[in-house]
Amino acid sequence: MTDSLFGSALLPPAPVNEADAIIWLQLIRSRRVGPSTFRRLLGEYGNARDALLALPEVARAAGVNTYTAYPHAEAVREFAAGKAAGARLVCLGTPDYPSLLAEITDAPPILWIKGQHSFSPDNVALVGARNASSLGTRMAKLLAGEIGRAGFSVTSGLARGIDTASHLAALETGTIAVMAGGVDFIYPRENQKLAEEIAEKGLLISEQPIGLAPQARHFPRRNRLISGLSRAVIVVEGAAKSGSLITAREALDQGRDVMAIPGHPLDARASGCNMLIRDGATLVRSAKDVIDALATPQPDAPMHPILQSHTEVCQTDTGEPPKATIPEALDLSRKILSLLSPTPIPEDQLIRELNLPTQTISGELLALELEGKLARQSGGMLSLTV
Repeated sequence: MTDSLFGSALLPPAPVNEADAIIWLQLIRSRRVGPSTFRRLLGEYGNARDALLALPEVARAAGVNTYTAYPHAEAVREFAAGKAAGARLVCLGTPDYPSLLAEITDAPPILWIKGQHSFSPDNVALVGARNASSLGTRMAKLLAGEIGRAGFSVTSGLARGIDTASHLAALETGTIAVMAGGVDFIYPRENQKLAEEIAEKGLLISEQPIGLAPQARHFPRRNRLISGLSRAVIVVEGAAKSGSLITAREALDQGRDVMAIPGHPLDARASGCNMLIRDGATLVRSAKDVIDALATPQPDAPMHPILQSHTEVCQTDTGEPPKATIPEALDLSRKILSLLSPTPIPEDQLIRELNLPTQTISGELLALELEGKLARQSGGMLSLTV
């Protein structure tokens, strides 16, 4: 039984009391129930309690004959442990749930949150290398500080290097740390004091069970939350095959802006950033570049007052059309792959045939390249990977 067996569905109303929230916790912790399955079950059965009762039969229909749901007693235990750790459980659909995160297709049904602050849609994510250079760390601090003073919260992953520098610089203006393990399990351990300060001045969040030690497989899932919480993702330093590039891919899939700091071609930590810029990401030299990019209003979306005032003071007419909304990534991926073959074709020819904005196509080409589905040849040629 997997998410693909169920598809997606609109989510019924959120829990209204503690008992209902525990039932939600029990359902999402049940084996092989992910966010998409959770939505489908609630859509089909109307509430989490009935969905739990139906799970064994649903599993049998999918070929799993010995299935039991997550024990209710364990969900009660986790709920109590979360409260004891000073965290609160927030369910999708409630007023406390972050509105931007609720927009993504695989939004977690529940979040554990530590901190007394509320979520704002004006978040910008800063991510990058754990083994960051001195220059990269300095750039992260400058960006996070200036972006924070411009009225944005800074989101990152509490990792060493760029994440740590970003959180430290944004402590006084607002920062969100997204955890790969339980919200009470601080990793790396040297960030214990930083995490405590974030809990006092910002927010710690996780979709994982209380007390869970993070493992390698948890970090890519965590990355989708970093981008999902944010209007834009800025990669400060990142190798071509790094977690930061995974976050950039998630951001593209979610329709978020992707930005990057350029670096020296001989520094491997800059290779991912330079590749992102080559393929259409916004080049960032300072916080002003970020604020200018975010000041461009989206269709039918009100402009944040801070961005409105910034635009009035710093009006610049570049003559460039506004960025087009990124189409649904999977549909565009299929279109691109259907036009490619093992025989290379010019990239500009592909763009003409797709008849979509160049930046939109470039972002998806980058994603397919990272996945190993297409290869770039000399002379601006593209081909399917064989």
